[in-house]
Amino acid sequence: MNSPTGTTFRPALPADAETIQAQRDAMFLDMGSGAERVAQAHAASLGWFRAALADGSFSGVLAEQGGQVVGGAGVIWQSLPLSPRSLPVTRAYLLNVYVRPFARGQGLARRMLQQLLAECARRGVETVSLHASEAGRPVYDRLGFTPTNEMRLTLGETP
Repeated sequence: MNSPTGTTFRPALPADAETIQAQRDAMFLDMGSGAERVAQAHAASLGWFRAALADGSFSGVLAEQGGQVVGGAGVIWQSLPLSPRSLPVTRAYLLNVYVRPFARGQGLARRMLQQLLAECARRGVETVSLHASEAGRPVYDRLGFTPTNEMRLTLGETP
């Protein structure tokens, strides 16, 4: 699929794991995570993406301009028990929404998210969740996401 800006969108393939991990590292650094902590997570996270892309538990879309990947977004397909809020077993968790700084402001994140949300709909998913950065929140708001009552307890060291 092409956009008016000449951007091409394509599905992420197992061979894209390194690119996806590099975007993930950049995303966390942009959000203020320490470089040492990002480096500590890199290898294990890369292994996770390799396996999840291969077994289909993670899907992604990449944005390319001039043959160069400039953005990406992904979804983890979760199998959870039914609830009154979500009768299908499959739920979706969006993550790794990232656009390189020089390509921001072109609507690429929105377009990638729309593609992932369309795939969610094709799969019959009723519940899609994510954690939003402050920079990403307006994009999610415009797509209809709303805040929830989620809480978190972090165990262990998290500098």
